[in-house]
Amino acid sequence: MRIPGLGLLAKDIVVLRIIIECSVECSIELQGTLPPTYKLEQADCTALELLKLNGYLSFHGISAAARDWGLIKHMPPAAVLHPDSVHDIAELIRVVASSSSNLTVAAKGPGHSVNGQAQADKGIVIEMSTMRGIQVMPHGDEDCALPFVEANGGELWVDVLEETLKKGLAPNSWTDYLYLSVGGTLSNAGVSGQTFRHGPQISNILQLEVVTGKGEIVICSSSKQPELFHAVLGGLGQFGIITKARILLEPAPQNVRWTRAMYSDFEVFRKDQEMLISSSATTTSMLADQQEQLHMTFDFIEGFVVMNTEDPINGWKSVPFSPDQMTASMLPPDAGSVLYYLEITVGYNLEDVGPALEERVEKMLAPLNYIPSLMFTTDVSYFKFLNRVHDLELNLRAHELWDVPHPWLNLFVPASSITTFDSLVFKQLVPVEFGGPILVYPVNRNKWDSRAATVVPDEEVFYLVAFLRNALPSGPGLESMLDDNARILKICEELRGKQYLPRYTEEEQWKLHFGADRWNAFVQHKHMFDPQAILAPGQNIFPRRQADDRLLQLASS
Repeated sequence: MRIPGLGLLAKDIVVLRIIIECSVECSIELQGTLPPTYKLEQADCTALELLKLNGYLSFHGISAAARDWGLIKHMPPAAVLHPDSVHDIAELIRVVASSSSNLTVAAKGPGHSVNGQAQADKGIVIEMSTMRGIQVMPHGDEDCALPFVEANGGELWVDVLEETLKKGLAPNSWTDYLYLSVGGTLSNAGVSGQTFRHGPQISNILQLEVVTGKGEIVICSSSKQPELFHAVLGGLGQFGIITKARILLEPAPQNVRWTRAMYSDFEVFRKDQEMLISSSATTTSMLADQQEQLHMTFDFIEGFVVMNTEDPINGWKSVPFSPDQMTASMLPPDAGSVLYYLEITVGYNLEDVGPALEERVEKMLAPLNYIPSLMFTTDVSYFKFLNRVHDLELNLRAHELWDVPHPWLNLFVPASSITTFDSLVFKQLVPVEFGGPILVYPVNRNKWDSRAATVVPDEEVFYLVAFLRNALPSGPGLESMLDDNARILKICEELRGKQYLPRYTEEEQWKLHFGADRWNAFVQHKHMFDPQAILAPGQNIFPRRQADDRLLQLASS
């Protein structure tokens, strides 16, 4: 087999060969260069020899494939595939699946996982950044009259936004950070402040192109191959690699009125948030007065927890858009150790600027019970708002605080338990335990497609709670933060919550996470679409060795 690559251009005349040196060693020989040796099973080498690629396999400089945003797990692969097309991905999986090899395959985008979910220990990592391509269809096509964008799985959401805005359109559901891949977020859910209104990103997908664990390229939707379609959305990469997605679009506003409003009382904060999302809860055809009510609903709603300190990152000084807008004397004298604030937006176009816009925003804010003197507003472009975390990234990079361990924890907490969670967790935090933003905001369950694989609490309203902590040199150690996460997760589970972006190490933990019925369906889908358990080994759900027999046993139990 010829493998062009190792970082060389096509014009370079290079012959590469896989040589089976013995039963446990495989090496790549580059003419005129001392060949490095890679510890691979003979079966692995035999499988790789069968590959016919337009892209290339890389065995040099692959340490980045064992690194992710979390900087917690480090599992080096044997090689990295740089695909030229979806056919390279299908070829790799087909060959590996049909071999006696124990190789596994993981798709990797920008590497924003926090616990090695996109790594493949001694396996093959697919570098999805080569899978680019965006086509905006503002009027739909012959199969769908709705506007959509078709984006390859390796595309970044920030590039999708830039391309769709050229047509005055944008996807209606986002993540807070846009430098994530399309395939990556759709394999989980994709949540942000628009979720209460439009559902997660996986609820706004019209069609997918997927490479299954059998190496099959399948076009699927809710009406065509629906079982695969719904299994893959939120399926943690277990059933297929998303190589292309059709994403629903809506008219995009030019600007947003961006407001932050502070609270000292959690119950008041909670009630205001749940009141705000209630007008978007209906899923039936809306009457005129309901449509007007929706017009008077904020486009984006998130909540945060901050310390009652002057810390510029985790304290109340982080809330105003300008630091001179707030002083400690403006806080209520009975404010506790933690405070809360709402982040809300209203989209508008330049022709809307005037008294009518101001009156509309004023009416929308009127029912809220925030601290009157602690409401801050600014107007920015729609792109700047959606890309707001990138400004924070640039600042942290400038201070060499971006590439640090990130023991993040994301949870879904039932609305009926969120006040208890506040008492047991938020109010018990001390300043040193923050280390990054803490989000808490409600979403409507009926905006989530129950057929998707993502697991959420069984209540009509539940909260996303995210501890986006950074293991800074001046803060607590990584192990201490991981212990904190375990303690918080235990509280969440006792309150009937679920982990978003889950990571468990035992089969029984996964069963508990999914519940009996959903776990059985998950196992059956694994047997249907990835019977050799090749895909996404970093999730630590199904081991590769003797996977097919084990999956049959699980599916029948």
